[in-house]
Amino acid sequence: MTVDRFAHPALIIVDMQNDFVRVGAPLEVPDARSTIPVQQALIAACRELRIPVMYTRFIARPEPILLWEWSPVHAPPVCCCWKGFARRYQDVATELDCSDIIEELYPEPGDPIIDKFGYGAFHETHLNDLLQARYVESVLVTGTVTQICVEETARESSKRGYRTTIISDAVSSYMPDLHAAVLKNFALKFGWVSSATEVIAELRERR
Repeated sequence: MTVDRFAHPALIIVDMQNDFVRVGAPLEVPDARSTIPVQQALIAACRELRIPVMYTRFIARPEPILLWEWSPVHAPPVCCCWKGFARRYQDVATELDCSDIIEELYPEPGDPIIDKFGYGAFHETHLNDLLQARYVESVLVTGTVTQICVEETARESSKRGYRTTIISDAVSSYMPDLHAAVLKNFALKFGWVSSATEVIAELRERR
């Protein structure tokens, strides 16, 4: 059987937020900054081709939850990823909402933003409804962190029957071995892994 893996696609940008990407952030992923130009190119191509662009944000609740056990910076006084919590970073001149999406990739009016309180973007959110309303059949995944929220979101997407592709040079991690393992494993059993250049070229060929 031949599968059209780019049928009616949507782009999902996972957790490219200040508290993960900015210099000196509590959960900084330095490699995330190197993916910004790649993601900008993907976003531009998707807008040109009228492909939906969606964003996710990891939001930490102010009450203690089990996740704090592994990420204690979500608790006070750091309050990582608390919505509305202002923080100053080394690479910007002003305080920013720590949970907000970075300026370099900021959504345009009308782009859906899915706030999630766990790792996967489908769990207890309206993401699936948004995709179905747009007749989406395939999902392109970028963002951070590869072995946590990116992988969880991509697996959830695959589980729901979306033909899912992780964009290899548009995802990032602070653990290179786990980053590589996720990409290898996902391509074996869950979906596809391709570079942004390959994906953009194929999307434009279909126009």
